Amino acid sequence: MVYVENRLKSLPGDTGTDVGAWLSTLSGDYPDQSLVLLHRACEMAQQAHDGQLRASGEPYLHYLLAVADILVNLRLDCETIAAAILHDAVEDTGVTLEEIEQVFGSAIARLVGGVTKIDSIHTVSGGMQQAENLRKLLLAMVEDVRVVLIKLADRLHNMRTLKHLSPEKQRRIAQETREIYAPLANRLGIWQLKWELEDLSFRHLEPDSYRKLARSLDERRVERERYIEQVIGQLSGALAAAGIKAEVTGRPKHIYSIWRKMQRKGVGLEQLYDLRAVRILVDEVADCYHALGIVHTLWRHIPREFDDYIATPKENHYKSIHTAVIGPRGRTLEVQIRTREMHRHAELGVAAHWVYKEGGGVRDSGFEQKIAWLRQLLEWKDESRDAGDFIDHFKSELFEDRVYVLTPQGEILDLPQGATPLDFAYAIHTEVGHRCRGAKVDGRIVPLTTELKSGQQVEIMTTRHGVPSRDWLNPPLGYIRSSRTRSKILAWFKQQDQEKHISEGKLALERELRRLGASDLDMNELVTELKFQEHNELQAAIGRGEVTTAQIAGAVHRLQPPAMQQPAAVKRPRAEQAQTGGDIRIHGVGNLLTHIARCCKPVPGDSVIGFITLGRGVSIHRRDCPNILNLSSDKRPRLIEVEWRSPEPGESYLVDINLRAVDRSGLLRDVTTILAAEDVNVLAVNTATDPKQGIAAMKLTISIHDTTKLSKVLNRIAQLSNVLEVWRQS
Repeated sequence: MVYVENRLKSLPGDTGTDVGAWLSTLSGDYPDQSLVLLHRACEMAQQAHDGQLRASGEPYLHYLLAVADILVNLRLDCETIAAAILHDAVEDTGVTLEEIEQVFGSAIARLVGGVTKIDSIHTVSGGMQQAENLRKLLLAMVEDVRVVLIKLADRLHNMRTLKHLSPEKQRRIAQETREIYAPLANRLGIWQLKWELEDLSFRHLEPDSYRKLARSLDERRVERERYIEQVIGQLSGALAAAGIKAEVTGRPKHIYSIWRKMQRKGVGLEQLYDLRAVRILVDEVADCYHALGIVHTLWRHIPREFDDYIATPKENHYKSIHTAVIGPRGRTLEVQIRTREMHRHAELGVAAHWVYKEGGGVRDSGFEQKIAWLRQLLEWKDESRDAGDFIDHFKSELFEDRVYVLTPQGEILDLPQGATPLDFAYAIHTEVGHRCRGAKVDGRIVPLTTELKSGQQVEIMTTRHGVPSRDWLNPPLGYIRSSRTRSKILAWFKQQDQEKHISEGKLALERELRRLGASDLDMNELVTELKFQEHNELQAAIGRGEVTTAQIAGAVHRLQPPAMQQPAAVKRPRAEQAQTGGDIRIHGVGNLLTHIARCCKPVPGDSVIGFITLGRGVSIHRRDCPNILNLSSDKRPRLIEVEWRSPEPGESYLVDINLRAVDRSGLLRDVTTILAAEDVNVLAVNTATDPKQGIAAMKLTISIHDTTKLSKVLNRIAQLSNVLEVWRQS
């Protein structure tokens, strides 16, 4: 097993860690100003953790510097190193983030706060899916990926000192490391940490297999090292003869990766091709392929054991050429070829970004892309059991954002972006969703329409005999986002009594048509438009929640297309077979003036008829206007068929809305706020209040584009507190 170098020196006895000696080892890598900052961080940590010891018996400061030293070997910036030294101060001592910000600045305070936030998440046993959810939650929560790097370094030190804990804790922490933190290091491309985390986890989880494999490798170690030295000498000579400036080294193999490959391929140790391995580092990409040609000239390569990750990098931007050959004495040999720049990224992963940043070099242009990728990708393609499953899962993660929220017990739920507490409730259990009546987010009561964010803790408040509300299925109200939640609610309504569905659906349909001012609409046409066979079938579907108010509004809009409403003014049409006068088309006659009748005030969408007056052209009435219904028989021949013309794109028409509510302060403000949010123009408002009954009556004239928008506005206003009813004036 290869460990990250440890620079720490301890003084004899109980005097603790020699901070000065450790800082002196950093003088060649960090400027004096950075060393002064780190020294101040050590002083604050020493004071904060004074007298505290780890389970191993080491002083707390020694542990903090050990974590910082791991990050030094990853060549991270001094801000990250300082934050690592202070990362436990807020959680375990009386130091506050405000004090850290005052002394060290906002950047270091944010890093410390990020680590503290991650530490507040307590993992629970839940299998591989739960572990994957936690990995994604960690990445979704942090604003700076360096927070995760500090956490990984902290976990690595914990694994190195795991022997000081009880066997039960050793297994729990090792299992958590293998399922969560080693894959995180892998995903970030930091293989220095990944390999050691995996080997240490393997050692504690599979001690017998670990010892057996380590013993087998150790028995052949001397012979293998001699063989590698021979290969290095022969290969270095051939590369030099070809004029290629290259560095050839032996490549260490790690116990867990060997064991995993044996399990995956079902072969023994002697059948693995890459136990003997060398790595060639060159300056340019062209030299990689030149070196590959020399390797294949020296030794015969093994079919199907070649991968060009330079031409086709791995999803985490890993680049290298891998080939396996029959080397000297007929033994298999793996050869990796890469540039020094590729090697730096392979060893340090995203941490390499801060090497550029601290050195004042060019910013890593692929860094942001890599961070976006690591938040979405589940596993590398070569780690997936099935390539098709991998591609499907990758597409799902790439094109659908997710949020990761916690239950009060610490379980993490994976929900679609924009999910609400209701989606959360149904994700816990269908019955919890049915009985949901409220929610708390991070301890505060919130509306059920609140959009959840990653890292929040959600608690659902239920009633003993609760049932779903049909309003939850109304998209404009924003109660749910998940299609899974919608299907569960629909399933509940389908199971209820059919007669109850029909009765409730009939009431809901009548209420919606009344609100839309379409009570006179031909019901047979509406049933056909919504693709049902009979009235009861449509009403039952509405009662079950399968047909929403938005669908009803859309059907009404198609059956009675609105047009731009004009004042009751006279317009002279052009003489045509079908004349257009303002918004009215008159069939069969020409050169007639039109005006809107004042007795019934029809609006676009209403079923209308024309009456030829004496001297004022054609007056336009609703078909159910009392004056038309009571017309004497001698005047009926003067009735004429008319219709509203089709609206032009972008046109709007005027609608009167009536509202009744229990009077309260701010009612008008809330109504107009909804209208403004929906981009609806208010042209007139009249309000009146009955002081004895405390009932407010309100009439608004609005300009609106279509019936669907009208339905949405009416629905939102109806949800306001104290509102009794709201409808479009007929």
